[in-house]
Formats: sequence, structure tokens, C-alpha cells
Amino acid sequence: MKWEKYTVATTTAAEDIISAMLAELGIEGVEIENNVPLTDEEAGDMFIDFPPELPPDDGTSRVSFYLEAGEDHEALLARVHAALEAQRQYLDIGSGEITKSQTEDADWMNNWKQFFKSFTVGEILIKPTWEERSEKDTGKILIEIDPGISFGTGKHETTQLCIRQLQKYAKMLEADGLGWKALDVGCGSGILSIVALKLGAASVTGMDIDENCIVSAQENMHTNRLDEALWHFYRGNLIGDKSVQERETDGYEIVLANILADVIIPMAPALFSCLKKGGVLITSGIIDFKEQDVAKALEGAGFELLETNRQGEWVNITARRK
Repeated sequence: MKWEKYTVATTTAAEDIISAMLAELGIEGVEIENNVPLTDEEAGDMFIDFPPELPPDDGTSRVSFYLEAGEDHEALLARVHAALEAQRQYLDIGSGEITKSQTEDADWMNNWKQFFKSFTVGEILIKPTWEERSEKDTGKILIEIDPGISFGTGKHETTQLCIRQLQKYAKMLEADGLGWKALDVGCGSGILSIVALKLGAASVTGMDIDENCIVSAQENMHTNRLDEALWHFYRGNLIGDKSVQERETDGYEIVLANILADVIIPMAPALFSCLKKGGVLITSGIIDFKEQDVAKALEGAGFELLETNRQGEWVNITARRK
């Protein structure tokens, strides 16, 4: 379906009011573009190490809405113009000019799939659900993944760093004849939880602050035909939620935290408490220039640092609860 995009040139002071005004006129959903810097809280919610670099905030804003192409929207647009002029009596709405453009008839939800192909990490083959398995990959441990609306194809350097470490320490636990349980903090699509079970974990618990990730992880577990008795996912936050912290105390041989440096640092004491004595923490999502900050936080929480690995600009730190 093709859509016509209409953009109102306005001000940041008026953008919320104009958005509400459009909703009252029956226009569902708007897009707001401005140069207002993100707050620390907003940047944290986006799980990014680098907030976007924006031009200086000049007080302008662009509020866009979409109408189906090919339809007669003249009457509706006339009401929008009239409502804008009415608002001008009470606040600065800027020029209020409306410009029109047309979007492409594209399947935005699925076009990204052309960039996700099968690949291997050590002895593990990670394959999108829509792709056939190649004969050359026979013998590999197969993981099928459909990230859906959550992060986690396994392609990113941070995830691959965790997968390699997980393979290494799972083999060590197996050699010692120990059964082991894993906790996946910030589970995303559940890919690390799936790897853990495929490598012999007795059970896996995954948590994330985003309910969409919980749904995606559960779906991927079913896709890989993993017994529901072996896994559990729930929405939770180890930082600041004492009920979650108490629930996950002293229970795991391996804890996975592929998050971000600025999340791992304050979470370090809680991660320590999740592990059994001698248990291993595998972290990633650490941008290289924050490596020392994370290492210091882990040591401060009581961890013994075991090794550091790098891929591109990303860092893995593996540590043990002494």
C-alpha cells in the first residue's frame, strides 16, 4: 500500500498539542522530528552507548502524518489547516506550512531479512527460519532464529563474543562432570539461552525489561523445539528491583550479560549475587573505551577477572565469583 506523507512545520513547544489535535481529527499516529537532545534516562531506555549527534536545537519541529494514497483527502486537510490556524491564536506554531511527499510501496517489516544469512560461530550454525540448511553445515549444532521485534540475530560482534565464551566454559563444566544452569540477563531474542541449552545446560532462565523480547524469546525456543520444562523467561530488572535480585540469588553456574557497559557497571553486585561460588559471568556489549570502567566495577563487586576478548570495537570480559 502506498501512503502520502504530510509534514507540518512547527515548533517544539507546539508539537504535542498539534499531535493531539490531529488525533482529534481522526488521524492515527504521528511522527515527530526535532533536534532536542536526549535526556540521560531516554538514552538509557534506548540501550545505546552513543546518543545520536544532532544539530543545535533551534526550537523547530516537524510533525508528520500518513494518509492512504489515491484517496481524496481535501476535506480532511482543510480541517487540519483550520485547526492549525485556531491554535495560532494561543501559541507559537511556527509557519504551520504543510508539505506533501509519497512513501514507497515497501514491506518494511520484512525487507531487512535479505541481510540476515546463515553463519557459524565455532561449532554452532545460526540460521534464519526462512532459509534452508546447507549440506556443508551438517554436523554443526543448529540454532534457528527469527529475531522478530527484538534484538538478537547473533550476527553482532557482542553476541558472537558471548557465544564463543559460552562454548568454552560449557565444555569445561562438561569435562568436570557438572550439571549447570544459566541466567541470560537482557535476553533479547533468546539466542544466548538457546545456545546454552544446545550446549548442555540443565535449564535456562532469561529476563529482559522489554515484554516484546520475552515473547520473541519464547517463540524462538519453540522454533528450536526445546522442551518448555528447560526454560523460563520473564520481564524483570536486576537493577533496583529487590524481588528480582532475591529471586535470582546464588542459583547459576553461568550468567550471561550481553547488555551495555553503562548497564553492566551498576548491575555488577547483582550479577555477582546471581552466581554460585565459582560460577562464571560472561559479559559483552562493552565498547572498547569503557573496558576499564567495567573491569573496575566487576572487581569492586568481588569478581576475579579471567579473560578479556575483543572483536571490532567491542569487548567481552569473563569473570568468576570467588
